[in-house]
Amino acid sequence: MHTSKPLSPEERNLYLTTAIRAAEAAGTVLLEHAKTGFRIDYKAATNLVTDADRRAEERIVQTILAAHPSHRILAEERGKDGATDSPYCWIIDPLDGTTNFAHGFPFYSVSIGLEYEGECIVGVVLDPMRRELFTGALGQGAYLNGERLRVSTIETLDQSLLVTGFAYNIRETTNNNLDHFSRISLRAQGVRRTGSAALDLSYVAAGRFDGYWEVKLSPWDMAAGIVILREAGGTVSGFSKGRFSLYEQELVATNGRIHDHLLRAINQHPDPH
Repeated sequence: MHTSKPLSPEERNLYLTTAIRAAEAAGTVLLEHAKTGFRIDYKAATNLVTDADRRAEERIVQTILAAHPSHRILAEERGKDGATDSPYCWIIDPLDGTTNFAHGFPFYSVSIGLEYEGECIVGVVLDPMRRELFTGALGQGAYLNGERLRVSTIETLDQSLLVTGFAYNIRETTNNNLDHFSRISLRAQGVRRTGSAALDLSYVAAGRFDGYWEVKLSPWDMAAGIVILREAGGTVSGFSKGRFSLYEQELVATNGRIHDHLLRAINQHPDPH
């Protein structure tokens, strides 16, 4: 297995700049379609895609490959693309919150993460409706429109505002998060469900939520947001504390202080606090 050299801060900033440029290009596409209309296709009964998704993704991929032609791409609509031996893989969701977008509910985002040698090192999440740009690069902090982000300081579940989501195939699978949702709703101050995992993670980074959990996620749901959250001081794991993989489907992401409490609630263990 070949090992590439560590990246300098200047290199990380270069890739962050590319991600921002690509996200802003995609955001422009989404806002245009929100005004002028779009076509909806169905992958399954409750899993839809629009031509806005596809156009935004194409703009992102063009922008990235124009700057870094040897890099790999993993995108929600087109799948894998690019050089197979590159240590760089851009992980893209051009429209996170497609169902919201299709219904005119103004809560969706563009999510672009960069993985280098298996580690997520850059994350950009753009909310084009609110003009909020969340950014993070490994070792360099997380920011919202240039202002430094920090997670909240809430320490208990009963004082926490949490967020979660449900997979598009909620009707077909028993692993649908409804059991966790009902149980944790009785322990937290509140639980929200927004429909955009990338924004959920960014909101935890910004201290707007104290924690987030979900099942049945894909890499493009998480890649950008986990960089932003970690750089804001947050904690990321699977449903067991020491374990996390971008390519597994479970995610718990918190301010760190409530992480063990939320894990115990998810796994039905008594909380001593």
